[in-house]
Amino acid sequence: MKPEDLLLLVTREMPYGKYKGRLIADLPGHYLNWFAREGFPKGEIGRLLQLMQEIDHNGLGPLLEPLRTRPRGT
Repeated sequence: MKPEDLLLLVTREMPYGKYKGRLIADLPGHYLNWFAREGFPKGEIGRLLQLMQEIDHNGLGPLLEPLRTRPRGT
């Protein structure tokens, strides 16, 4: 894992499927677990999904909160 991957989790959108357009960091755990059972796609998206599944599985999602873009003035 590269440190930049954590930022990608909160900025990159799922490119296809039921959750198309949702940030990878916001994908539900059951969906990430399905990929873990069935196999992650090849390439960057698969690598990010696998990383997010590990973060979610281990209850580490709150670590991504500081990386999320916040509107100005909040």
